[in-house]
Amino acid sequence: MEKVIHRNSISRILLFGIAFLFLFSMPLKAQEAAPAADPAKGKELFNSLCASCHKRYKKMTGPALFGVTDRHSTEWLYSWIKNSAAMVASGDPEAVAIYEEYNKTAMNSFPQLSNGDIDNILAYVMEPKKEAPADKPGGVAPVGGEASGSGVSNNIILGALALVFFMLVVILYLVNNTLRKFAEANGIQVDTEDKTTPIWKAFVQNQFLVLVTAIFLLLSSGYFVYGYLMQVGVDQGYMPVQPIHFSHKIHAGANKIECKYCHSSARVSKTSGIPSLNVCMNCHKSIQEYNGEVTDEYSKEFYDGEIAKLYKAVGWDITTQGYNGKTEPVKWVRIHNLPDFAYFNHSQHVSVAGIACQKCHGPVEEMEIMYQNAPLTMGWCINCHRETNVKVEGNEYYEKIHEQLSKKYGVDKLTAAQMGGLECGKCHY
Repeated sequence: MEKVIHRNSISRILLFGIAFLFLFSMPLKAQEAAPAADPAKGKELFNSLCASCHKRYKKMTGPALFGVTDRHSTEWLYSWIKNSAAMVASGDPEAVAIYEEYNKTAMNSFPQLSNGDIDNILAYVMEPKKEAPADKPGGVAPVGGEASGSGVSNNIILGALALVFFMLVVILYLVNNTLRKFAEANGIQVDTEDKTTPIWKAFVQNQFLVLVTAIFLLLSSGYFVYGYLMQVGVDQGYMPVQPIHFSHKIHAGANKIECKYCHSSARVSKTSGIPSLNVCMNCHKSIQEYNGEVTDEYSKEFYDGEIAKLYKAVGWDITTQGYNGKTEPVKWVRIHNLPDFAYFNHSQHVSVAGIACQKCHGPVEEMEIMYQNAPLTMGWCINCHRETNVKVEGNEYYEKIHEQLSKKYGVDKLTAAQMGGLECGKCHY
């Protein structure tokens, strides 16, 4: 009986031990089965929350994040990212050191991020930097080959044309020689003297033809001279090279920056104004490199070099993330320039009339290099006044005059011309 009890006790102990080991191993298995961090999701979070102050491989407003898990523990990073201010206030040595190093600039807190989100971000920032692929041997050869092939093709065409011309000369010579021999063989006399009156002498002797020709030449010359003189001061298509390359295609097109963000005075002033470089630095303090589309003519290195010109002009030091006080003026080249005797008010057209910038300046969102799209002549402005209806909705200034003039002209809508837009004194004073 004692043996049976002893065996049962041993069995119970074994069963209890197996159950304990099974329960103890469950969290370990769950931990092993936990999903790995996703760098793709981390990239999305990084771009939306971190990219304004951090880069992965370069110091910006904050430190470079590559290697951050080697400098700090993961648990410390969880606490720091979720509430950095609390860690500084608690006197954490690492937190205080970072706070002091970056001029006591507090890092934004992100309590909404879970540990899994932070793991995804860390997985993304810890990816090694991918080196640019080296050019393959002979990689430039196809381009040169195409160019040389095009040159050979042109030479062949020119050679063929020269050969055809030479053959025509030979044929004409042979035909002329054959006809001469044929005439000599058949006793036909060839008269080599040209007894007709030269055409220039016949033209001079005809006074009516001379008069008509002179009148035609005078009228056509006057027409072309007038057309040429009327183009003086008309700079349509003018595309100067600026000291810093500014792509409206990238800023207004790809990034959809509203025109009046940079040209803010266009809403309240006569002129649209030249944006100060401080406006540029609102974005480029954080955007040190170009990461958009590139072409053969405009590469990433080209755009990065233009950003470097901006930093030099404002005295921005990317290593210290601060201004060094050494500034240089940027001598922008003016593109749109009306004569001094012509009055034009941007605010009247932009704010009051609600005219879009593209109406006068063209598709700026597609322009890599800004150019003058419209001729900006008086005739061009007058045609616009004749075709454009005045915007009166929500504009009390025009309500009374619009009501009176609508009855006078018998229309529901009035053009700028019908409201005095063709009067000389409106633009010339």
